[in-house]
Amino acid sequence: MSAEDFRTLYERLRREARHGPDGGRRGALRHLTPARVAAAAAEVRMGRTVSLAAPIETRPGPDNPEPAKHRMTGPPPGEAGADGLHFALDRFAMNVHGDADSHLDALNHVLYDGELYDGVPAGDATASEVRSLSVDLVREGVVGRGVLLDIPRLRGVPWLEPGDHVTADDLTAAEAAQGVRVGPGDLLLVRVGHRRRRGELGAWEAARARAGLHPLALPFLAERQVAVLGGDGNNDTAPSAVADVAFPVHVLAVHAMGVHLMDYMQFEELAAVCERAGRWSFLCVVAPLRLPGATGSPVNPIAVL
Repeated sequence: MSAEDFRTLYERLRREARHGPDGGRRGALRHLTPARVAAAAAEVRMGRTVSLAAPIETRPGPDNPEPAKHRMTGPPPGEAGADGLHFALDRFAMNVHGDADSHLDALNHVLYDGELYDGVPAGDATASEVRSLSVDLVREGVVGRGVLLDIPRLRGVPWLEPGDHVTADDLTAAEAAQGVRVGPGDLLLVRVGHRRRRGELGAWEAARARAGLHPLALPFLAERQVAVLGGDGNNDTAPSAVADVAFPVHVLAVHAMGVHLMDYMQFEELAAVCERAGRWSFLCVVAPLRLPGATGSPVNPIAVL
């Protein structure tokens, strides 16, 4: 995709995202109305819950050179076996936006042409403006109808190879094959099989090679008024389909459209449950940590079928 064509697409999606009286700093979450949240509760029929997050890793690897750090801070040596009450204590530290751990990208995560989403200047924005786009924007959680589109299932393969793209035609074909349709306010989850490939073949340098969405698939999200996009990879393909724009899907989704992204989710168990149940929609509950001013948060989304 040429830089000029990407710029045209970016301007179009950015312009369309600002239309209507319900626009503003909530971004695409404006599509997730209270009525749609209430309707999503009807998706619960089995009472089955499925985690969509991968375990947080503390060992370095090709795709995780700066893993999370976990250490025990208590009880002090010699105290654990003593009489009376004592507590086991620990501390975590992590790079939220890595290539291994499941996380949510806030609307202040992507800087493009000197701006954040909604035209907030990245260089001299006031703290209050930047914080208004932070992960604290979703402090009440994101609850709605989740839809999983399984692209490897559509193509008859276990996973998409690194560098492969999910197109808009793939998304509509997966809808038809799975008997589901993505609609306004939905949390769209797109499986490329990244986690299965990683589990069977081992980790690789995902920053250089991974499957993801093609930028031309993003108008599908705009037309369907998707509230959140989640993937079991980074959502962006590597190498990028656009010259000089390393993460075009992040630019289009977060920066132009105001769509929160969830990267490096775990869909293998969910895909199996959906296959057995014969349905691909469910209640989805996302509860980021309350981190005022942060650009993202580790998340453990839960699908409830």
